[in-house]
Amino acid sequence: MLDDTLTVTSWRARPRSFVALMCLYESNYIRFGWLAGDVAALQGRYRSQVGGDCDLLLTVASRSPYTTTLHLTYLLPAARGVRAYPDMGVRLYHDARLAEAQEWTPPHGQAGSRSLRTRMERELDQRWARNVMLNKWLEYCVERGHRFAPATRIL
Repeated sequence: MLDDTLTVTSWRARPRSFVALMCLYESNYIRFGWLAGDVAALQGRYRSQVGGDCDLLLTVASRSPYTTTLHLTYLLPAARGVRAYPDMGVRLYHDARLAEAQEWTPPHGQAGSRSLRTRMERELDQRWARNVMLNKWLEYCVERGHRFAPATRIL
């Protein structure tokens, strides 16, 4: 098993810098491997069920020779069935061994709120926040016992 604590970070990397962000993407890819094994082989939908935790759903949205785009979400009990939350879009770059959180649960519904947030935060800060969340969520899911394997694929 790969250990993301062994990821080499350049001496030039400052927290919230581009170099540090790329190191975070590398850590995300390694942690995703803990959860799903050979990430390049993923296709379709998978459901991980662990006692005492919500079901975790992985859906492959698209695939190209060098990337896979997927959605990762919990299925939370709701008044009317289940609610998918957070619904996080993730792009895996297989050749570079990076995983980038692209978006998560619907952005603010109000156009004014979206516009204000976009102007107030730099793109790098937004990417940093999404990817730190993904990094910690992946670690949490693995610690809870979630795993995706061919046996967990939904047909």
